[in-house]
Amino acid sequence: MSLTQPQKPKQYPQQKVAEDLREWIDQVETLGELRHVDKASCNLEIGTIVDIAIEKVGRPAFLFNHIPSFAAGRRVLGNVLTSPKRVALASGMDPETEQLDIVQKWRKIFARMKQEPIHEISDGPILQNIQSGKQVDLNGFPAPYWHEKDGGQFIGTGCLVVMRDPDSGWINTGTYRIQVHDERTTGILITRGRHGDVIMRKYWEKGESCPVAVVAGGHPLFVMLGGVPIGDTISEYDVVGGIWGHPVDVVKTPAHSLPVPASAELVLEGTIPYDMKHPEGPFGEWTGYYAAPLKDEPIIKVENILYRDNPINLGIMPGMPPNDNTYFLNYLQSALVWSQMEAAGVSGIQSVWAHEAGGSRMWQTISINQLHPGHSKQAGLLAATCRAGGYVNRVTVVVDEDIDSTNIDEVIWAISTRFDPREDLETLHKCHSSPLDPMSYPDDTKCYNSRIIIDACIPWEKRNQFPAPARASKNLRKKTWEKWHHLFE
Repeated sequence: MSLTQPQKPKQYPQQKVAEDLREWIDQVETLGELRHVDKASCNLEIGTIVDIAIEKVGRPAFLFNHIPSFAAGRRVLGNVLTSPKRVALASGMDPETEQLDIVQKWRKIFARMKQEPIHEISDGPILQNIQSGKQVDLNGFPAPYWHEKDGGQFIGTGCLVVMRDPDSGWINTGTYRIQVHDERTTGILITRGRHGDVIMRKYWEKGESCPVAVVAGGHPLFVMLGGVPIGDTISEYDVVGGIWGHPVDVVKTPAHSLPVPASAELVLEGTIPYDMKHPEGPFGEWTGYYAAPLKDEPIIKVENILYRDNPINLGIMPGMPPNDNTYFLNYLQSALVWSQMEAAGVSGIQSVWAHEAGGSRMWQTISINQLHPGHSKQAGLLAATCRAGGYVNRVTVVVDEDIDSTNIDEVIWAISTRFDPREDLETLHKCHSSPLDPMSYPDDTKCYNSRIIIDACIPWEKRNQFPAPARASKNLRKKTWEKWHHLFE
């Protein structure tokens, strides 16, 4: 039984997949979920407009045009993925797909992990314009001050950082923040241990600078996959190709032959020197805090800027969640945790939801059909420690199958009425965290956190005598809904 209104089952037709940012924007506009904004400044206006917009899920995306102090046609897209319809579109699904159906479809994508190797072509829109050497001028492209306490302008928030492993040749793409320092230099912040950090340090250990390309305007699906752990030798490009059903067309960058999407909007190519750092940050991050202070971080020496005519910078703005950085992540995170729990042998899982208000990593709810004593505790422990759920998690809640894991009111009701702190609370220490977690420790590395597991299921020994919920039964609600649904529309 769910406390939400019954819904009619939906059939989702095949949606034509947009394969570049402009095509996707056209689809979003057709849905009525795009607004054009003229003459908003990069100096906090764009960022504050987006900051207000993300307070409510479902508000439109904003395409910022005619930005003061920049050449006509150089644009920024903001509030990009804070809508279930836009997440579905970016995933190649029908925009009417329900939330948990999006999760299930992503589970199938990850289970199949179909891959189409990239297809290299000799030309594409991204090669329409190239700045090289002394021509390079990062200050000519809109890079907003997103938050009022930021340490500078960030040109890369919804970006894709492309690197090649020096040993295997594996192409990895990750989503890391890129701050403008001057016309030919940016900062880059990569959490220690992430794929980009591992590859970068391989070059450094050889005494070499790390070649890198930053795609600052691309299809949102690239960014969605760039933020989740899909495997140590799998290229995110190839997974995108598998979702699209054909390879991603790429061109090689001029200096280091790194593959970038041929239809990308804006690409910065250069190297990350092993012997140079620069103060970076602070920046309002996805946990909702300025948790990473001003600190010396690696830089990118930009050698080339590639861009389309009238380029669009994809701005995925983090901040107090739910935000543009965490809303889309909850679908992919939920799918990964669910699949990894089942792979570890946990049965009876009804749903998994990584709550967007918890940054899509810090709070997750698991709904199960209890099949044996200790089942709920087993589910909670595995959810909090599997690969996807083990990073920066803070709270894991396990609820019965009658609770809708996406409905935080129902989850709180289950905690309030089925959870006994004396019996049903587990605490784990020295778990994998990030400096962006304001409660991470110790101070010198900020690499650990502690977390709790709340068993909010009806106790196994009370399951046959626990009071029945004071709501109409599932069948009665369905029957009544079918007759009277017009009253609720």
